[in-house]
Amino acid sequence: MKPMKLQENADLRAHSTMRLGGRARWLAEATNENEIEKLVRWAKERNLTCLMIGQGSNIVWRDEGFDCLVIVNRIMGREILAQDAENVTVRIGGGEDWDDVVAWAVEKGWGGIEFLSRIPGTTGAAPVQNIGAYGTELAETLVEVEAYDTQTDSFGGILKEACDFSYRNSRFKSKDKGRFMITGIVLKLNKKQPVPPFYESLQTYFQEHKITVYTREAVREAVTTIRAVKLPDPSVVNNNGSFFTNPIVEKIEFEKLQEEYPDIRGWAMPEDRVKLAAGWLVEKAGFKGVHDRETGMATWPAQALVLVNESARSTADLLKFKQKIVNRVQEMFGVILQPEPELLP
Repeated sequence: MKPMKLQENADLRAHSTMRLGGRARWLAEATNENEIEKLVRWAKERNLTCLMIGQGSNIVWRDEGFDCLVIVNRIMGREILAQDAENVTVRIGGGEDWDDVVAWAVEKGWGGIEFLSRIPGTTGAAPVQNIGAYGTELAETLVEVEAYDTQTDSFGGILKEACDFSYRNSRFKSKDKGRFMITGIVLKLNKKQPVPPFYESLQTYFQEHKITVYTREAVREAVTTIRAVKLPDPSVVNNNGSFFTNPIVEKIEFEKLQEEYPDIRGWAMPEDRVKLAAGWLVEKAGFKGVHDRETGMATWPAQALVLVNESARSTADLLKFKQKIVNRVQEMFGVILQPEPELLP
């Protein structure tokens, strides 16, 4: 007997903000842990692979589709677990919209995630790539990930220290990709107001708007305004946000690039390494505001890192356009760009 809400031959384009890809053999929504357990059991009985997704804001589906079961995370809920004069610990359901959670925290007077405003996607997807922006990462406030382990068929918690977080990465995206279905996360937020120094573009915004009193609300408003200019709304424009991660190179390599390109942008990292601005590389490679007739793809005028599906017919078109950018950047700078969205399955 099929579980409830199970769809056959589902169009995966509706589950990626790039609006490309094939079809899933089966697709279902899960609103609680019991439904996840039942769906996984149903799939295993038929030797089907399972994959959990959120809103698809960081997903690109292959044209071949997915001949197994896709589970859409719809687990909601927000709960205060502990609170004192300085901090509050909360549990958030994996299906919650991430930006709604940020707005809720700011309204409650809790800080730590206001810099992550307007990042599209669900809360359950946030730990997978350790979302980050304006000098802050999810790992800084995350306490624990709650998940269903498809290897042991059990629910449990994974402490932050065991998540292997790094820049835009985690064990859920690397060595344990596909193993865990994240049902919720636990965050420890603070009751302090943010203090400078701030990320460069954020500090510039405050200076231009003569803002000298820094609050959680002020940070959220600034981040929201900056992102609205740079990044198109995925519900209106087909895109995955920033398509490439900022590459990290050795300091000596950065210094060589700096000799040839004095205006190259980079940030110092531990162990004599430098994080390069991928957007700067793509723009210098001549891809800012480009409309590619061959593939139907484009780059956003205000941010070269954003690839936009204007009239692409397939994921193959997207990948062809992506490769044009990667090849040109490598040719000019000797740096290989890595995509941020996951190509699935």
